[in-house]
Amino acid sequence: DRHRQQTPISTFCINSHHHHSRQIKINVKIKINININIIMALPIIRGLVLLSAFFSSSAAFMHRPSLSTSCFRQQERMTRTTLSAIVDEVNDEMKVAMRAKDKVTLGTMRLIRGAFVNAAIDLKTEALTDDEAQTVLRKLAKMRNESIDLYAANGREDRAESERAELTIIERWLPSLADEDQTRVWVKEAISNVGASNMGKVMGALMKKHKAELDGKLTQRIVKEEIAAANA
Repeated sequence: DRHRQQTPISTFCINSHHHHSRQIKINVKIKINININIIMALPIIRGLVLLSAFFSSSAAFMHRPSLSTSCFRQQERMTRTTLSAIVDEVNDEMKVAMRAKDKVTLGTMRLIRGAFVNAAIDLKTEALTDDEAQTVLRKLAKMRNESIDLYAANGREDRAESERAELTIIERWLPSLADEDQTRVWVKEAISNVGASNMGKVMGALMKKHKAELDGKLTQRIVKEEIAAANA
């Protein structure tokens, strides 16, 4: 009787264990299949994520203006709307030099145009006036004069000649500077108005009245001479 009672229990346990084992095997197979599918899908998922990131970053980049784009737009605005006849003439001369394949003139025109663009950005304006353009040109001319003196002093006459060629082009749009005699007349007038005690005041008076017509180095030399003579 005891044996008869235990038989069903052991049989049930064996059957239960067998059934449980089958469930485990089925679950393992399902998990393995799921894992395999996930592994196979990973490259596709990764590719989709990368594509999404690429298009998102590309869209953001295209909507963000770069520095070169900003400069290009500034150049376009200066071409379309300008208060300066000088800027227009420089643009025209650059096109002429490009067609003529004049490398020296073309290079100088590009340099001038770039300086105009930078000045417009600094002044927060879309168009330079003639006075503003001439201020830029005077700075460029001063740089060329300094370079000429430096190269000549060091025996680099070839480089000095190159700077002279650029200076000649830049000076097309600058008013003729007063010669030594005329500058001395203006210096004496300034000294009679503000006195000979302060060189800075004399130079200030001169620049206020004759800024576009004076050679800075020549003017400083004459001011020193006339102040010295007045105080002798």
